[in-house]
Amino acid sequence: MTPDSPTRYGTVSRWLHWGMALCVLWMFGTILGADLIEDRATQTLLRNGHKHMGSLIWVLVLLRAAWALAHARQRPPSVSLPARLGHWALYALLFIIPSIGLLRQYGSGRAFSPLGLPVFPGFAQGGKIDWMVDLGGLLHGELAWVLLALVAGHAAMAFWHRRRGGADDVLPRMMNVAPKR
Repeated sequence: MTPDSPTRYGTVSRWLHWGMALCVLWMFGTILGADLIEDRATQTLLRNGHKHMGSLIWVLVLLRAAWALAHARQRPPSVSLPARLGHWALYALLFIIPSIGLLRQYGSGRAFSPLGLPVFPGFAQGGKIDWMVDLGGLLHGELAWVLLALVAGHAAMAFWHRRRGGADDVLPRMMNVAPKR
């Protein structure tokens, strides 16, 4: 297991990065699948899996932020202010979007136990809290599309820097590839 260094992210940082990348791709796949598939049981399965994975992403982003802050001095520096701001925006959306989803779930009045861990019980009388449900309906999906655009831009910039080569080749920091000269 390698630690973070000024030239490369360590094992834990890379696992968190790529693990969350897979989680985010899975999230978009499940929600698109639920919208495209007409079978009600499959839709329910995909949407429930989406909620569970969103909760996992929420926990992972907190762990990842704590890890990044604890190892900030050992990590590679940002190549520019836009790169730093883009990373902060990714972290923020990866926290805000699941938070809004949890708020909407709570407001719906239904119990929620992602991965079998009880987060909150349902309301005794049923009912719901309209402003929570409405806020979730208004922002959750729209911010997710913003996140997808940022993720695509993040990946595109990594490959753009790779193509340019030189000191700004950031891909070797997060992958086991040799720097492009």
